[in-house]
Amino acid sequence: MQALLEIADLQAPGMRQPVNWRIGAGQLWLLYGPSGSGKSQLLKAMADLIEHDGKVLLEELAADSMPAPVWRRQVMYFSAETAWWMETVGEHFIQSPSAQTLQQVGLNDTILQQHPDQLSSGEKQRLALLRGLAFEPKVLLLDETSANLDPDSTLQVETLLQDYLQQGQRAAIWISHDQAQRDRLACPTYCCSIEELQKTSPQAQEA
Repeated sequence: MQALLEIADLQAPGMRQPVNWRIGAGQLWLLYGPSGSGKSQLLKAMADLIEHDGKVLLEELAADSMPAPVWRRQVMYFSAETAWWMETVGEHFIQSPSAQTLQQVGLNDTILQQHPDQLSSGEKQRLALLRGLAFEPKVLLLDETSANLDPDSTLQVETLLQDYLQQGQRAAIWISHDQAQRDRLACPTYCCSIEELQKTSPQAQEA
């Protein structure tokens, strides 16, 4: 099976060993491991956000074959810490999400008129996810995307992302310390620790 995303001998500062990995379309991988073991650094390297060695290919096209902003819209990193710089939430979107889309993650459309400082960390996290998905990235690199969410909101985000991955050639890697979440979404087939990944590099399987 041809991989949607492939990384070869990828290593960045903070990673103990290089990683080889093949991710197939439709796959959602859950990645876990101790703090400081290089999980976030791996995802940032895949998105070409930090200096790294090795190769990352999307549909056999290397990251260094295209401008970095183009790559990052297709292989998108979602940080647990979100950034906001405009006066209202809505100004941060290339196209405002519909009321229905906002309701999918437990939000009301009036939130678009609010100042970001008025929002909780969980609200910001869900909005940042919707903001990124508006670019329709092919690979989602999710760094503890539901860490600040209550249980109901977590389930809503999981459903949203699972639905998103079924639309065309898409895949995701999700860093999560939540064992129950890993069991719901990926384990045992698409679930691995950073230590296992650095040793054996799991291969993409049929979704």
